[in-house]
Amino acid sequence: MKIALRVVCGRAVAPALACLAMALPAQAQDTVADFAAGPANGKYAFASATPKTLPDLFQGNVKGDPATIVGHLFLPPGAGKVPAVIMLHGSGGMYTALLDFWPREFNAAGFAVFSLDRFAPRGVQSTTDDQSQVPFAADVADAFAALKLLASHPRIDPRRIAVMGFSRGGIATIRTALERVIAGQSQPDGLRFAAHVLAYSGGCVGVYRVRVAPGVFSKAPMLWVHGDADDYTPIGPCREYAERIGKAGTPVEFRVIEGAQHKFDSDDTRRVFLRGAQRTREDCPLEIDVATMAAYDRNSGARLQGEAYREALKTCSAVGATVEGNKSARDQAAQATVAFLRRTLSP
Repeated sequence: MKIALRVVCGRAVAPALACLAMALPAQAQDTVADFAAGPANGKYAFASATPKTLPDLFQGNVKGDPATIVGHLFLPPGAGKVPAVIMLHGSGGMYTALLDFWPREFNAAGFAVFSLDRFAPRGVQSTTDDQSQVPFAADVADAFAALKLLASHPRIDPRRIAVMGFSRGGIATIRTALERVIAGQSQPDGLRFAAHVLAYSGGCVGVYRVRVAPGVFSKAPMLWVHGDADDYTPIGPCREYAERIGKAGTPVEFRVIEGAQHKFDSDDTRRVFLRGAQRTREDCPLEIDVATMAAYDRNSGARLQGEAYREALKTCSAVGATVEGNKSARDQAAQATVAFLRRTLSP
């Protein structure tokens, strides 16, 4: 039995948490096929897929099992077409800021928001201690399924839709900018994301990192927002990775939030050490060439095969990381993100 949620809030802009609905059991046909009718704020189920690997995404998800996921739609007041932001949560799943703080900030700036819950509809609460529960490729498939759906809404300008990913969601956000992935997703009328925002992103080291070369990434602008106290996804490799992407031809901005830990946008301001959190070590040398799917040493450029690859993998895995909400850091991140999107998504 699949979960379908189709709820409309009474006012043009309702408080985010008041706009949530209870999950109701329904048949597959109750999922939303498109937004052509112009639905208002609410919680909607829609079809996606669960591809297992990055190469599956190159083939348009033909190997991905069907999935139904949920998106929370928040429209700003007024009439006329507006830009929009699709938000992708991290390993911990949905949390309050994605249903309250960020939608309020973006709606106030005139942006619509579509915040995706990719885990709960798949029966998963968190992948923090076991990332294998949901394939990373599925995150990307969900983002493109949401892009197609949101672009059909009469109030949304389909050429001004950005994607914003947090931590694990940042890995998906990077991959939505890969030209080979974009081509594989076969969006109607050449639809693609107009901008990419990465908040304390993962994917800066290890097998999640893509080898940078001209033409690998799209020319859509990128903003990276990262705390310099982050021990879950350390800032150093991310800043270096962003610089490489920028030198290869993608407009890149990198905003450092001083003193901020991982998940600084959380309402929970306690500093918590997650003992079982799976992470990749900062000194992991691996990166993947998307043209050949071969592994390379990002420092020396040498190709890694056989025993050399296995030895490199051994140095990469670690557990344990810190999270801490920080309202000042969150406000700084919101100001930087809104300013970036106003520049990049202007008509």
